[in-house]
Amino acid sequence: MNLLPSRRAVTASGLLLTFSALGSGAQAQTTNTDTLSIGDPSAPVQLVEYASMACPHCAHFHAENYAQLKTNYIDAGRVRLTMQEMLTEPAIAAFGMFQLARCGQVDGAEYFRRMGILFDRQHAIVSGGTVGALIESLVATGGEWGLSREQVMASLQDEAGQQRISRSIEAANAAGVTATPTFFINGQRAPDTFVTSAGLISALDAALAR
Repeated sequence: MNLLPSRRAVTASGLLLTFSALGSGAQAQTTNTDTLSIGDPSAPVQLVEYASMACPHCAHFHAENYAQLKTNYIDAGRVRLTMQEMLTEPAIAAFGMFQLARCGQVDGAEYFRRMGILFDRQHAIVSGGTVGALIESLVATGGEWGLSREQVMASLQDEAGQQRISRSIEAANAAGVTATPTFFINGQRAPDTFVTSAGLISALDAALAR
């Protein structure tokens, strides 16, 4: 299977068929609550990000803007960020990276920490070109976090994970989201300029001033 990145959202069907053919691991221990968040639940700005771990535009946003967003807004108690997981091609890679980020029943803080690492390594993880190479990259990264090969494989084969992703994509479809990254601020779609540093600051400061 050739792995090529895209930002257009796709469905979750058939993902487990690829992973399950490679053998069974231990019982999955993966956080399967539909969304994970970071920041004060009572923050005045509730920010929702629709993103795919395989989307290079999402990786670019996190590389350029996440540190500023976290330090100046999330850690300051002004913004709570919730991730809505999406799939873009290669969907199998996006799903695998989300599952690895959740492996071991993590909380929101650890989930976002792992996502940052996976976004940093996105090109290397995806560019292996085959499902086998993808799995080895995920297993190696999981090993750095104290996860065994069996734990990682079990998370990749977790049917509840595919169902969770499917629900997230349904929610995105209902909100009119067709590409990643897309952001909503207090229920309203953020302008396209939100992906830039200046656009992020302008939109969040305006929301905080209201």
